Amino acid sequence: MMAFLFPGQGSQSVGMGYELFEQYPEARARFEAANDLLDVDLLTLMFGLDSSIDSEEQLKQTAITQPALYTHSLAAMAVLENNGLTPDMAAGHSLGEYSALAAVGALSFEEGLRVVRRRGELMAEAGERRPGAMAAVMGADDEDVEAACTAVSDEGEGVVQTANYNAPGQVVISGDQEAVEKATARIKGRAIPLPVSGAFHSPLMEYAREGLGEVLEAVTIDEPDCPVYLNVTAEPTTDPDEIRQRLMEQLLSPVRWAQSLRRMRDDGATRFVEVGAGDVLRGLVGRTLDDVETAGAGTPEEIEDLSAGL
Repeated sequence: MMAFLFPGQGSQSVGMGYELFEQYPEARARFEAANDLLDVDLLTLMFGLDSSIDSEEQLKQTAITQPALYTHSLAAMAVLENNGLTPDMAAGHSLGEYSALAAVGALSFEEGLRVVRRRGELMAEAGERRPGAMAAVMGADDEDVEAACTAVSDEGEGVVQTANYNAPGQVVISGDQEAVEKATARIKGRAIPLPVSGAFHSPLMEYAREGLGEVLEAVTIDEPDCPVYLNVTAEPTTDPDEIRQRLMEQLLSPVRWAQSLRRMRDDGATRFVEVGAGDVLRGLVGRTLDDVETAGAGTPEEIEDLSAGL
């Protein structure tokens, strides 16, 4: 069985998707539709077409990063579908959960894009209203990281909690700057501060959650073509009502990525395909599971290799 994985923030790079745009009409149609729907020239920023603009810096901005990654993944998905390649199950990392839902028919491309753009704007605004920090903790057990966060929060040092269970020995924590620093000081592991614009997947995103809730209530969510493994629960679902509820919870809750990968493997996935930019998720699969295959589907060469191998 084949699982499709969709990347989140951190996988972006200038030039991503350009070869798909050049070579496949179905991908070009997705990119051009995104450009028409948004109030920014997304393609110029993604492809680095204007030397007077610092596209790399622009792509780091949450409100730009999220629609750019979503569009790239859905453009790649259009090519995969045209080649008869569809998943048996799907999951996306944070922002990538929206890409996954659109890829398997739960969201239309257009509505998903609008939600993703607004989500990015709200998260950036939440970070300005209540600044915070995130740090990746390497080499520590999940339980030790959780215990450190709980202790700091209980002592009134501010809010800090686990934000991403990425792989064994790689957990991201999020919250108030001082609380994050105090928590990492308690953990036996290496902590790497992350260059982010807010404390994502923590209570500091409450402002964004409220605004996103209003947006999601107005969005049509259909039953997906295959099970989607949700960040909040690491469990599969095809229930539109549950999807809507969990998307609202996702902004304040940890992304249970390693748990999702294990559950997908237990449910029969033997090949994990990263659809979109970069290879971050393939790396996390490799660190979490030792008995599966991985592949990419973000460039023409990767899609051709995937098609030839099936």
